[in-house]
Amino acid sequence: MRWLAALLLLLAGAAQAQQPRLVTDLSQSRIDISYRFAGAELLIFGAIQYPDGVVPSEPPGIAVILRGPVEPITVRKKARIAGIWVNTEALRFESAPGYYAVATTKPVRDLLDERNAAIYEIGLRHLQLSPATAADAETTGRFQEGLVKLRVSEGLFVEQPYGVQVTDRILYRARLPIPSAVPVGNYQAEIYLISDGRVRARSTAPVIIDKTGFERSLYVFAQDHGFLYGLFAVALAVAMGVAAGQIGRRA
Repeated sequence: MRWLAALLLLLAGAAQAQQPRLVTDLSQSRIDISYRFAGAELLIFGAIQYPDGVVPSEPPGIAVILRGPVEPITVRKKARIAGIWVNTEALRFESAPGYYAVATTKPVRDLLDERNAAIYEIGLRHLQLSPATAADAETTGRFQEGLVKLRVSEGLFVEQPYGVQVTDRILYRARLPIPSAVPVGNYQAEIYLISDGRVRARSTAPVIIDKTGFERSLYVFAQDHGFLYGLFAVALAVAMGVAAGQIGRRA
């Protein structure tokens, strides 16, 4: 039996050696947010290593994703009742990314079938947000579509068909926008090599987005001392209101 196990391991290693590999790098692995931060751009680039150096005649399919951090979120639907806008329905999702951007060599539907796109969550319509509230598929889809539209309008969800450029079927690069309202946290860049409707290789790279300077100190204070931060915010608002009133009287 030992010889059979050794043979299986040898065959598995040989099959793995025949698979292409992705080599990936980033223009920066850390993005600092200060009071002057107005957005940035992250360049993700690399190369495809083919077995025995044989480059296929067909151009490769590449999908580049940047996502994070995952957080629970409650989506509410408003309706106008008796002339007043009120919340009428709500649905909670447990794993909604605060930011999600995907760039591909061509539209996702032309790269992968529905099943594989859903497995790897490639494309906005294939995000798995894990609804926590019991609801039928139609209601869940409606709320998920609403959340996606909202975050697209905020620049926090991005989809770029033809956003990946490939040179000589070996080198690839994609530029993803980082909006000023991006949440801080740990992110992950994911790169997929796709052919014949299947993922053939994958690589990942971590990215950190964090506040710096005074914004960092204020953020940490708010996280560690929420009650005191709330009192300070209320006191500041009251002081600004009083100051505005005094200025108005003098005018």
